[in-house]
Parts: sequence; C-alpha cells; structure tokens
Amino acid sequence: MYKNSQGRPGVVLTAAAVAQFVFALDMSVVNVALPAVRTALGFAPLDLSWIVHVYALTFGGLLLLGGRACDLYGHRRLFVGGLAVFGLCSLAGGLAQAPWQLIAARAGQGVGAAAAAPAALGMLTTTFPEGPRRVRALGVWSAVNAAGGALGVLAGGVLTQYGGWRWVMLVNLPVVAAALALAAAGVPAGARPGRREGLDVLGAVLATGGVGLLVFGVVRADARGWGSPATVATLAAAAALMTAFVFAERSSPAPLLRLGLLRSRWVAGANALVFLAAAGQFTAFYFVSLYLQQVLGMGAAATGAAFLPFSVSLVAGTVVATRVTTKRTPRAALVPGALLAAVGLAWLSFIRPGGGFLTDVLGPCLITGVGVGLVLAPVAAAATTGVASREAGMASGLFNSSRQLGGCVGLASLATVAALRTGPASDPAALDEGYALGLAVTAGLFVLAAVVAIAVLPRRRAALPDPHPADPARNRLEGTPS
Repeated sequence: MYKNSQGRPGVVLTAAAVAQFVFALDMSVVNVALPAVRTALGFAPLDLSWIVHVYALTFGGLLLLGGRACDLYGHRRLFVGGLAVFGLCSLAGGLAQAPWQLIAARAGQGVGAAAAAPAALGMLTTTFPEGPRRVRALGVWSAVNAAGGALGVLAGGVLTQYGGWRWVMLVNLPVVAAALALAAAGVPAGARPGRREGLDVLGAVLATGGVGLLVFGVVRADARGWGSPATVATLAAAAALMTAFVFAERSSPAPLLRLGLLRSRWVAGANALVFLAAAGQFTAFYFVSLYLQQVLGMGAAATGAAFLPFSVSLVAGTVVATRVTTKRTPRAALVPGALLAAVGLAWLSFIRPGGGFLTDVLGPCLITGVGVGLVLAPVAAAATTGVASREAGMASGLFNSSRQLGGCVGLASLATVAALRTGPASDPAALDEGYALGLAVTAGLFVLAAVVAIAVLPRRRAALPDPHPADPARNRLEGTPS
C-alpha cells in the first residue's frame, strides 16, 4: 500500500473514473428494464417509478453530507465504504424477490453513491494540482461520467433483452470490484488526524431533509401535478428547510457548506452552469429515447445502440475541451460548448413522426455531443478552481448536488411541459409534438448556461482565500498534498 500523500496519480484517476462510470450507468441502465421488472416482481403501476426515483432521492439528498464527510474522515475511506455499500446493494437488488426488496436496494445504492461520488472527485482535486494536470484528469473523469450515462441505455436494453432484468443490477459487481482493487493498489489511505472538527449535525439534517424533500416533491409532481396540495406542501417544506440550513451554516463553527465558498465567481458560476446543463442533458436523453421507441418504433437494444454516436462525439468534445482549458481558462471552452449544444438541441426539436434516425437524430446528436463534451470537463475544473485541498470534498459534494438536482428538476419540469403539449392523445404525432417542445426548451437551457459562463465566470483564474491556513503537518496527517 502506498503511504505517500498523493499515492499513484494514474491509479487514483482510473479508480475515480471507474467508480463514476458505474454511478452514471445506474442512473439510466434500469429505465429500459422497467417493463420486465414489473412483470417479474408484480409491481403496481404507481410503484414502478420508485425504482428510478428512490435512487435519485437518496443520492441527491445525501451528497452534501457525503462531501463534507470526505473532508473530515478521508476521501479514500468514504470512497471504499461507499463503493462497498453500492456493490452489496446491487447484489441485493439482483436477487430481489419482492418489490420492496428492489426499492430498498436502490435506496442503498444511492446512499453508497452519495458517499463515493464526491470522494472520487475530491481525490482528483487533491491528487492533481490546479492547472493542466488537473484539467486533463477532470477531462477523463467527465468523459467517462457522460459515457456511463449514455451507455446505460444501451446496456439496459441489451442486458434485459438477452440476459434478463436482474443483470442490470448484477452488472455493477465487476465494475465495483475493479474500482475497489484500484483503490487498494494506489489510493492513499491517509492517517486519521489527531484533532478533527466535528460533523455539522444540524446542517446535515437540514440539508439532507431539504434536498430530499425537493427531489421527492419534484419526482412525484408528474403523477400528482405541480399545483396539487401535496406537491406545494412538499416543495414549501423543502424551501423552509433549505432556508434554515443557510442560517445554520452562518453560525456553525464547522459548517457542512461554508457559505463563503459561494462568494467565488468560479464556484458559484460553475454550480449554476452545471445545474442548467444537467437539466438540459438528462432531459434530452429522456425525450430522444422516448422518440426513438414510441414514435419511430425502435426496440430497446436498437435505441441503446442509437446513443453510441452521441457518446463518441461527446468524448471528442471532451478531448478538445481539455486541450483548450489547459492553455486558457474553463470559460474559453464553456461558452462555445454551451452554444453548440443549444444549436444541436434546437435542430433536434424539428423531429417528426415520419422521420428516421439517420435523417432526424444522427446529425443533431453529433453536434450536441461535441457541445456537451466541451462543457463537462471545464465545468468540473471551474467548480474546483481556487478551492483549498481541505475543502475539496465540500466543493465536490456541492458540484455533484447541483448536477443531480439539475437533472432531476429539469426532467420532471420538462416532462410536465411535454405532457401538457401532448394532452390526452397517445398517437405518435401527438407524442412527437410534446417531445419536440421539450427539446426546444432544453436548447434554451444551454443558452442560459452560456449566458452564465459569460456573465459570471472570471476571465482569469484567482485563488480563493483559505479560511484555514495551510498546515503542512496537518495536511500530511489528512492525506492531502501540502
């Protein structure tokens, strides 16, 4: 085991990328398998969606807590522990014999991911110094993260069609095992510090409750309606808890989220931008998948394969973004990337019932993929620019929360917009109108992301003031570079 503070950078990067791949994969891999799961386990129609929602609920609700815990207890400890929980719950889900067992397993996966995902990003920001090396590392991490989400659709279709629905859960096991082996091989353990700040329990309760209620209210709005008393009450309670969280963090000696972090235009701008970009990207995936299956009549496996060109173009965009950002600032790639993604999605909004994949989907998907790739790596670099190593987990948890919430809120909101346009009709022409409107709105979200990049992000890098001056001895104890 390597005892130095940085371990083996190449192994750290690979471990973080592999873990992020499986977390992103699990956001989409189960979607195609839902009809088969319903038949096999006897799910009620209204309960089936909780297979997807409960993962988003626990994952999104616990990210801030997971990020801060990384700073207090060590990135490697949270990374390994979170992965172990995620793997065990994947096994439990694959062996589930009743609906409640599968839902509980999916909730456990979200808990594990909420611990390990910010730890993975935190490991990268503490292992790779700010500058070209970090940008390249985050470029790899971002490309793998995006590829996991895109390939999840393909994997879900192929595994369900040829292996059975249980494999969409069991496929996680070898990936988790590989990430754990890499962590053992080259991620530094970090000794426990002799003196450690206590965990902000009040902040943890308020943040987890507030974010959890927000996610719960949003994901249930599609069934109950945005104006229903249940939805309004849930969202109002979420707003109240998040307001209380802000006041609690102002007076906490060791806050879960140091509010001064948001005074940085880099951190605040990157989190606003990733919220908008995730809302657009996740929703576009959803609408295009439905268009291919319900309007063009493609099967599950063919629909998954249709996302491969998008994945390839996304990786290409990430490579370009990494080269641009190493020479300039993240802003230089974020603005053209967001605008290019907006152009591709606007083109996609012209889908039609009598269209085809080659004529209506392939071209705009390639453009959108390059644009999204230009955004993903730089926005992660921007979110950690100037952040002190001892707050890497805090910044990572905030960034992951913003992305997760953006995807959840965007998807629920725009699904409602599309449903309102479609109305009670279910024929391909009506569905196409709803999906086209939803895609047009996602293009607008990327335009807003470009505006944020132009108006908020600085033109030059500047370090954030560290409220806790660097202590080389303490840094060595915590396993972070001094």
